[in-house]
Amino acid sequence: MREPVDLRRQRILAAVQARGAARVRDLADELQVSVVTVRRDVEELTREGRLRRGHGVVRSTLPAQEIPAGDLAGGDRVAVVVPERHSYLTETLHGARTALEEAGLRMALHIAPQVAGAERPLVERALADGARGLLLAPRWHTRAAEEGDYDWLAALEVPTVLMERRPRRGGAAHALDSVCSDHWYGAHLAVEHLVGLGHRRMVFATREDSPTARTLRAAFTGIAGAHPLLEEWAWALISEQAGREGPYTRSETADLPELLRGVRATAVVLHSDVDALMVVQRLADDGVRVPEDVSVVAYDDVVAALATAPLTAVSPPKAEVGRTAAELLTRRLGGSGERPAHRVELLPRLMVRGSTRQVGDAVGVTTSHE
Repeated sequence: MREPVDLRRQRILAAVQARGAARVRDLADELQVSVVTVRRDVEELTREGRLRRGHGVVRSTLPAQEIPAGDLAGGDRVAVVVPERHSYLTETLHGARTALEEAGLRMALHIAPQVAGAERPLVERALADGARGLLLAPRWHTRAAEEGDYDWLAALEVPTVLMERRPRRGGAAHALDSVCSDHWYGAHLAVEHLVGLGHRRMVFATREDSPTARTLRAAFTGIAGAHPLLEEWAWALISEQAGREGPYTRSETADLPELLRGVRATAVVLHSDVDALMVVQRLADDGVRVPEDVSVVAYDDVVAALATAPLTAVSPPKAEVGRTAAELLTRRLGGSGERPAHRVELLPRLMVRGSTRQVGDAVGVTTSHE
């Protein structure tokens, strides 16, 4: 799936803002696109006044102190480790960087490739380079991968805060500081918004390849199963590549237009919103109109507002998660004595746009409109 231009430019902007400066070739390697593509994006972002371009180097226009590359080995550095190609966390990085700079701390960003166990060697390298603290968002495609990291995370000897990651209760890493969005509440906002508009038959199509995705599946199915006003609902993977837990039943991997017709759904909630845009395009190809035939709520609100018809979306406080995690880490670094571990949850918001509407004469997706 080709990444939308606006999303790619957001990722470039976030990467440069997180570091202060970056080489064009390094950005191209991280985004897995050509140098020419990055140069075009940088030219546009420079024209908008959001970046400054030099010879092969891009710099942020934020009023942050620029740090020479050779001056990063001081004792006031914080290492941040996040997965590559993870657009959701770009805003989180920006929030963390802002808070660290306000505290006089330097941020060293490490990008973990899409392979199991990629974070541990990056953390070990950062600690060897003198990092005093860590902000981590491991990819954790599966529960097994997550639990496999608990022991070494729990053994870390520097202050560490997890961002949008919450170790299971009773695990070895249970006592690590963490800052997360309350994704149960985000699911609740989506369902209650649609129920309030009169929708009684829904489909929830989500990813299941990250801690957030697994939390959302559990939240949606739990809320829907207990809701007194829902007459019928179903859950499915949003795409064949979106699940890592399996095995899945036939209905859980069903073609979404077909599943919507089977449920006679008048509403669908889709995670993530990048996938949601693709689903809306598929629905249009199948003759299903949004919101006339089906109301759509996206989850993440990274690019939902950029759709041709902007999507109503649950918007987790992404930047605030990063800022809060960085502030918690700063207090750890500057404090003395023992402090209790913190497990912070921040509430998402619902951004209502044009993809949802009151149920009227429409009866949902009952035909293919061929």
